[in-house]
Amino acid sequence: MTARPGDIDSAAVDRAAVDRTAIDRAAGVLRGGGLVAFPTETVYGLGANAADGAAVTRVFQAKGRPPSHPLIVHLAGAEQLGGWVADVSAPARLLAERFWPGPLTLVLRRGGRVPLETTGGLETVAVRVPAHPVALALLAAFGGGIAAPSANRFGSVSPTTAAHVRAELGDAVDVVLDGGCCQVGVESTIVDATGEALSILRPGGVTREDLQAALGRPLAVPATSHIRVPGQHASHYAPRARVVLVEPDKVIAEAERAQESGRQVGVLLPPAFADAEVKAHAVVALPVSMPAYARELYAFLRELDQRGCDLIIASPPAEQGMGAAIANRLRRAAGPRPAV
Repeated sequence: MTARPGDIDSAAVDRAAVDRTAIDRAAGVLRGGGLVAFPTETVYGLGANAADGAAVTRVFQAKGRPPSHPLIVHLAGAEQLGGWVADVSAPARLLAERFWPGPLTLVLRRGGRVPLETTGGLETVAVRVPAHPVALALLAAFGGGIAAPSANRFGSVSPTTAAHVRAELGDAVDVVLDGGCCQVGVESTIVDATGEALSILRPGGVTREDLQAALGRPLAVPATSHIRVPGQHASHYAPRARVVLVEPDKVIAEAERAQESGRQVGVLLPPAFADAEVKAHAVVALPVSMPAYARELYAFLRELDQRGCDLIIASPPAEQGMGAAIANRLRRAAGPRPAV
């Protein structure tokens, strides 16, 4: 049987089997206006009651996220879309049937249940159904929509373990549900489905190729969009170390030049050069498989930070399949940082 995007390796979550007591407690925290960090197949989310504007405001405060940046509403199933969205086009319904539960977010017209705090003031809303047993159990127990961005400080590396969440957000989160390591490792693909002509606003866990195969037609990937969605900042998904991107065959030379100049250089070494000796502070040999690279990308960036690197040299992969999402995250990580 062919695996679907976002399918969960059951062995990977055996040790994080759904704890009903913890789930019920977390659902109660959400009903009371609190914040719950929970695992999805992509990254860990920082969740609040999507229908409670005051609770959603706490998410923005905990992350240091600008309130104009919309959040994704997570639902237990497509049958719950009523009230959260105003309408669903035929192409959007087709994609939901094919890829939900899974790492696909659809942007639709806002329904009456969604406060403007959740949408960043927009008349559109981003919705998805996650493919993780803990997330789905939480959604079922809560009985409503959960608004959740990634559970980290705004602009920094997204968390793929519960330990990442605790280290970064600490007491700002009321409950952290541990569901093991995320199996996709990068955020969901976001598709503008507000009209009949769909387009990709952010590459992610469902590839452009898979979406086009399901629709039977090409999908545009516009450079800009009038619809604001998560992950559009020039600098995003960024480690503490500065990230510099070069061509694959320039990675080693650029890393050694920077190391000789006194920098503490971390290297994301392309598979083609896996056997090369590199004079650098820390080297991570990348997997050949793009899904495996995506699964570990954020962990690699965190590791190089933890090892004391102040500069990371990397090369974006070819933008095919999951390579498009990885390249997007690396470009954002290398983007211009805001002045401090």
